[in-house]
Amino acid sequence: MKNVIKEIISTIVYILVVLLGTWVLITFVGQRTSVSGSSMEPTLQHNDQLILDKISYRFSEPQRYDIIVFPFLYEEKTYYVKRIIGLPGETVQIDGEGNIYIDGEILEEDYGLEPMNYPGIAAEPITLGDDEYFVLGDNRNNSSDSRDPSVGTIRRSNVMGKAWVRIWPLNKFGLLKHQ
Repeated sequence: MKNVIKEIISTIVYILVVLLGTWVLITFVGQRTSVSGSSMEPTLQHNDQLILDKISYRFSEPQRYDIIVFPFLYEEKTYYVKRIIGLPGETVQIDGEGNIYIDGEILEEDYGLEPMNYPGIAAEPITLGDDEYFVLGDNRNNSSDSRDPSVGTIRRSNVMGKAWVRIWPLNKFGLLKHQ
């Protein structure tokens, strides 16, 4: 009888340790998320499954071209996956031809699928605060991003983490390229 009680207690402790470890991993280290829509094509596709790195930004700041995940403020349990274009303190502007300017200098990058047709609120210069980022989807003409007033600039406190590795589909499994 004592062995049975010992075994039950041991199993309960084991289950509690596994649950606590899972909670710590999901809360502080990594989290699975999925891509919905085509706003990050060709980099990410609809229904791609990602692991989000939640720990890196505890020790370093997000960098230009990082792919980040953040909550959409107007819809519960909706998260956006976008690429950082503008960093804190910079001034971002997009002209009528779709060129991106950072502090008056054209940004040389080739993440966009095609030239932007709509500069949105970035048609006028946007100066980012000390904790704000300007984000764009790679599929610029099919993306709700910082150009849209409903998204706007992203505060550092809202950045959940960096998209780290694609786990599905298996034929595209691997680390995501940010820079």
